[in-house]
Amino acid sequence: MDQTKVFIGKGEIPVYLEPKYANRHGLIAGATGTGKTVTLQVIAQGLSDLGVPSFMADVKGDLSGISQTGATNPKFEERAKTIGLEPYTFGSAPTEFWDLFGEQGHPIRTTVSEMGPLLLSRLLDLNETQEGVLNLAFKLADDQGLLLLDLKDLRSMLVHVADNASEIKKSYGNVSTASVGAIQRALLVLEQQGAEAFFGEPALDIKDFMRVTPDGRGVVSVLAADKLMASPRLYSTFLLWMLSELFEELPEAGDLDKPKLVFFFDEAHLLFSEAPKALVDKVEQVVKLIRSKGVGVYFVTQNPMDIPESVLAQLGNRMQHALRAYTPSEQKAVKTAAESFRANPKLDTAQVITEMGVGEALVSVLQEKGVPSMVERTLVRPPSSRLGPASPEERKAVIGFSALAPKYANLVDRESAHEVLSARAAQADAAEAQEERAGDKRVKVPPEERAPKAPRKPAARRSDSMLEATAKSVLRAAGSQAGRQLVRGILGSLLKGR
Repeated sequence: MDQTKVFIGKGEIPVYLEPKYANRHGLIAGATGTGKTVTLQVIAQGLSDLGVPSFMADVKGDLSGISQTGATNPKFEERAKTIGLEPYTFGSAPTEFWDLFGEQGHPIRTTVSEMGPLLLSRLLDLNETQEGVLNLAFKLADDQGLLLLDLKDLRSMLVHVADNASEIKKSYGNVSTASVGAIQRALLVLEQQGAEAFFGEPALDIKDFMRVTPDGRGVVSVLAADKLMASPRLYSTFLLWMLSELFEELPEAGDLDKPKLVFFFDEAHLLFSEAPKALVDKVEQVVKLIRSKGVGVYFVTQNPMDIPESVLAQLGNRMQHALRAYTPSEQKAVKTAAESFRANPKLDTAQVITEMGVGEALVSVLQEKGVPSMVERTLVRPPSSRLGPASPEERKAVIGFSALAPKYANLVDRESAHEVLSARAAQADAAEAQEERAGDKRVKVPPEERAPKAPRKPAARRSDSMLEATAKSVLRAAGSQAGRQLVRGILGSLLKGR
């Protein structure tokens, strides 16, 4: 076996993934139960052995087994013998566990500012008008030097925008209070889905996904995504944010002998489901350009048609497991998948796609000069690590021994927009109270200096005019509780304006 490449399996000939072309992106597709998870695990561990770190989302919990050494399995041993995998050894990959909710791995956090208004609007499912208001809030925060770190910062900023809409519109444009309310309600829904834990500090250092062990193996970062899948919009937005962060943070690398990082995007259809064109364009742009940063992106999905053609065209390495063709749409998917491969005169690709068993795949990878190989019907090699999930105790042990645990364990809440705006409001309230106390003071006159009271007229002879009665009523109100509230409201408006 060639130890300088990733051995995928064997058909008529052995099939390898060339490390120097692994950053040209890829596709792992196939119906449920056809072996996509094993293929993903085999490639990730093969890359790890070559010193390439990877990141993957573990939707079903099965991929956590990559952290554990595999065990003897008669079926695996038989397959290893069939494809000439000798010696077939067992071993685990160095693994870090991550979790947006901080329950099954190191917590992953980012700040509201780093997420940005475009992705946040996608996450909140805002319309064009609401997205405009959100952009305004971000711009105002930047201009006033207010940090947007977590969701309470964003909520406070939105309240500030609504309270000062008349002043803000002079420089930034009209602000609809209805739009602000809609954004606040969307934030509430997001919090109920558990997304509040995702925003804050310490923010994720993307380089922690690109670590290599002292013995030269790449670390496999596994994101616990079983709970996250209940919020598909959060899941897809988070993964898109990660791609954007990698693109922005990493320098140009050119052609490398092996990637800096390989990113496996499981359940990829969730990214593109009902996505606006602007977002799809963003994904296409990132996929095109991130290759030059030394990062490979592999989409894992059931149907290749889940991926837009503009993105599909960028995927040079392809592993296609079996598809079913019972309905017209499924037949179209089979035809599309078959036509995406470089033809092999020995195979009827479209027919083979519907005939393959579990653990078989049609594979085409990039070879010298980036030319796709002819498609090969391949028996995928068995994994060396465990096929199946790690137990909660095993997962906990991996997390506990991690050098990253102290870095991300504790949430940090430093002064940001919420604290600054709250302090401003408190100062305004204090000034308002001081003004109120000053207005309540009365000049006290000693009894001996008071003017004698005029004799009261009989009630029958009282003939106050309507104007006099109204004036007296107002004066009485000024000294009453209701009157003080009225004055307080007027002072408060003046102070806020000032």
